Amino acid sequence: MAEIEAVSEGALRVHCVNCGAELAYKPGTSSLVCGYCETTNSIDQSEFEIKEHDLLDYLNKKAAEAPTSEAETIECNSCGGIATFDPSVVAQSCGFCGNHLLTKDATKTATIEPHAILPFQIDRKVALTSYKTWLNSRWFAPNDLKKMQNHPNTVQGIYIPYWTFDADTSSDYTGQRGIHRTETYTVNTTRDGKSVSEQRTKVVTDWYPAAGHVDHFFNDVLVLASKSVPDKQTGKLTPWDLNMLVHFEEDYLRGFKVETYRVSLEEGFAQGKLIIEDGIRSLVRQDIGGNEQRIHTLDTDYDNLKFKHILLPVWISSFKFKGKTYQFLVNGQTGEVQGERPYSAAKIALLVIAILIIVGLIAFFASSQ
Repeated sequence: MAEIEAVSEGALRVHCVNCGAELAYKPGTSSLVCGYCETTNSIDQSEFEIKEHDLLDYLNKKAAEAPTSEAETIECNSCGGIATFDPSVVAQSCGFCGNHLLTKDATKTATIEPHAILPFQIDRKVALTSYKTWLNSRWFAPNDLKKMQNHPNTVQGIYIPYWTFDADTSSDYTGQRGIHRTETYTVNTTRDGKSVSEQRTKVVTDWYPAAGHVDHFFNDVLVLASKSVPDKQTGKLTPWDLNMLVHFEEDYLRGFKVETYRVSLEEGFAQGKLIIEDGIRSLVRQDIGGNEQRIHTLDTDYDNLKFKHILLPVWISSFKFKGKTYQFLVNGQTGEVQGERPYSAAKIALLVIAILIIVGLIAFFASSQ
């Protein structure tokens, strides 16, 4: 049994019974592991079912009766990231941009407590290897940037907040179905100084009225609740296997940072609804059929709206290069890498010069024949 020490209100540290060192969650397992003597402690696998929560009921009550948790958080004044912090240290760096943080600036924040968590499945070593592979494949990256890959402490494991939404949708539509056909026509042209007639073809679309009804259940529509990582990059970290979600247990956070959501539930649902509407329009086009489709009217009813707050694992490295901050992200479940990086003007210039030389040589040999 691990020893538990309360270090501040709402924060716990778990110590090894053998050597007293802190325990941390070991990615890919359901255990806390001591980094010194390798003693393992199993995480309590709760039998609680992961439940969706009624969205309209929550919004109507303005969250007054909803369960919340209070956490000490700190906001980065550089990138705006909000994360929990380690109260045992005086200062630490922002996991999103590397900016220096002072824990004296921390505040207590009441938030909707997470309902589920997807534990890390790959460790820092695997994430760093993925980072190196990704960085070395960036031919146009400056050479100085590649030297940074040998600093494993710059890679941090952070749980990123997301909302998921479920919805039963019922849609009536009107529109048009376009059917392509090939039409032959004659043109008069000149060939070898003579006027001739030629047969040509073109594709013509005939439009027919269409109307119908589409029902669909949208399950776990995923919306990023962070403003610290770019949606463009996190969107490419998919797919996430949400079947591996487990009921939220604080032990999975040991050794990792956690970001507090900055996109409210209302804002999240507004974004989720746009995703659902795009999905409905795609389903309507499939229902209309034909070669092309036009949607004139679309009326959708929503029912059984549900939501949950979840945490997903991401390994993040941030670095400053010539005054600008860059990030790379690794999906903590699959190892998928997405990132930003600067470009080497010298390498690009050399490539352009090489292309111009090749084009010039081709032109020279072509003109000499």
